[in-house]
Amino acid sequence: MTSEFMAKDQHLLLLESSSHFPLPHGMTFSYGTAGFRAVGSKLPSTVFRAGIVAVLRSLKTGSAVGLMITASHNPILDNGVKIADPDGSMMTQHWEPFAEALANAPNPQSLVELVFHFTKEEGISLGGGGTCAEILLGRDTRPTGEALLEAAKQGIKSIVGAAALDMGILTTPQLHWMVMNKNKGMKASESVYFMQLSESFRCLMDMVPKGTRKDCVDSRVVVDGANGVGGEKLEQLKKLLIGIDIQVRNSGKQGEGVLNEGVGADFVQKEKVAPSGFGTKDVGERCATFDGDADRLVYFRISSSNCNGIDLVDGDKILSLFALFIKEQLHILNKQGDEGTNNVLVTRLGIVQTAYANGASTDFLKQQGLEVVLTPTGVKYLHKKAAECDVGIYFEANGHGTILFSEEYLSKLQKKCDDLACHSPGSEHHKAALRLLAVSKLINQAVGDAISGLLLVEVVLQHMGWSMQDWIDLYNDLPSRQLKVKVADRTAITTTHAETQVLEPSGLQEAIDSEIAKYHKGRCFVRPSGTEDIIRVYAEASSQEAANALAKSVSRHVDHFLG
Repeated sequence: MTSEFMAKDQHLLLLESSSHFPLPHGMTFSYGTAGFRAVGSKLPSTVFRAGIVAVLRSLKTGSAVGLMITASHNPILDNGVKIADPDGSMMTQHWEPFAEALANAPNPQSLVELVFHFTKEEGISLGGGGTCAEILLGRDTRPTGEALLEAAKQGIKSIVGAAALDMGILTTPQLHWMVMNKNKGMKASESVYFMQLSESFRCLMDMVPKGTRKDCVDSRVVVDGANGVGGEKLEQLKKLLIGIDIQVRNSGKQGEGVLNEGVGADFVQKEKVAPSGFGTKDVGERCATFDGDADRLVYFRISSSNCNGIDLVDGDKILSLFALFIKEQLHILNKQGDEGTNNVLVTRLGIVQTAYANGASTDFLKQQGLEVVLTPTGVKYLHKKAAECDVGIYFEANGHGTILFSEEYLSKLQKKCDDLACHSPGSEHHKAALRLLAVSKLINQAVGDAISGLLLVEVVLQHMGWSMQDWIDLYNDLPSRQLKVKVADRTAITTTHAETQVLEPSGLQEAIDSEIAKYHKGRCFVRPSGTEDIIRVYAEASSQEAANALAKSVSRHVDHFLG
């Protein structure tokens, strides 16, 4: 069959398949950090078209890619879809405009024209000319997930030679991890994921220094599963774990509760209250909470002085805990001694935050001698910057983050570990190398993962001999306030320096600076929303009253300049 005939067959297949998934009337879809999201019943056409995008991405890269159906921390009636690149990270930004254009194509003919035009520009061959595309599919527990999974399969099948691998009900991080592993030529099943986490956790627990486990470091942690997929998966994994007592609540069992309703990391972190099912009986317990698809993690403790309040330990403090542990291991690894391998393994350890990180956390990290870099808001920016380091740690305050080890660095670390095993097995140097290698296997390097993050937090607290109070006392967060200002055109504001400084309109940054100068430890920045015509205002100061006043005064300036 000639390429002309193959292209014609592909054209007809796309036309016929897409006619079964018409665009919902009056809706426009945009692809961002969260992929596409909307009410689940409105998404079949979008997910069908995302299936096409995933196939083209696979053909372009010559590797498997992932497609995850989830709406994370959104209400249960919402759903969404996001695409994972071959390395397990989010789809490259370069393809987002095409994904949006395809999702909003008004009719089948327009869709086909877009596909053929884009594939020509990208040098992608259609028509089954020997190159196969492979898409790993996953979904969470939302009621619309099954129907949307079928829409995704139909989108994938609409491209000749594409194959869909249904990996089942998964957390979002599991799907990203599977894509990453598959493209490294490794096994990519859920059982392997569980085994890797449990074995690396056991390795780290076995190397907790003797005498550091204080009586106050309880092995028990109570986890809110947000009535989502993460609770169910943690129940399975905990059977393989030794040395930790995990109690799961809001695990998503039928009749137990509603996904993300009064539960979950997003709810706890924003409202600063305990999730449903937690109360005065839990005073003193170390508690953690996932979001609906288990890619965010925050900790909390029920306040003994106020049963309605909590002591929140957010992503900033999780990052700080990890950074101190990694820094300690690097120091031990490169400390001079008589172990016979005194060659220093030069390591660039980088800490990556956004401007939304509490200023107290950034100051604390810098005081520890750590390199801290700010990026624009969004995991895709954080992940990219962290990947530039030998070891890069990033977290958002909302609890999404991870630790990245470069492949080159891991190779050098493994070599040094092997040398130490020959010359000084069991030495502190050797143990530090083993710990770092175990961390690289425990933490999910593809994307933020609440389950792997939870296990690393627990083993680091044991290693440090820290109670929950010790962790809380690392530093005191500065009071903050966030406000929204509705504007006619959010693009009227442009920013620089990781969104901390306004370029346009002229004069606005000077007005903001004059307000900041009025407050002790004042800090404030404004940035346009990525999806709606509002300007977000973030302010910090030494007291809550001052932070509130700073946010309000800057909001008035934004309104004046853009009104």
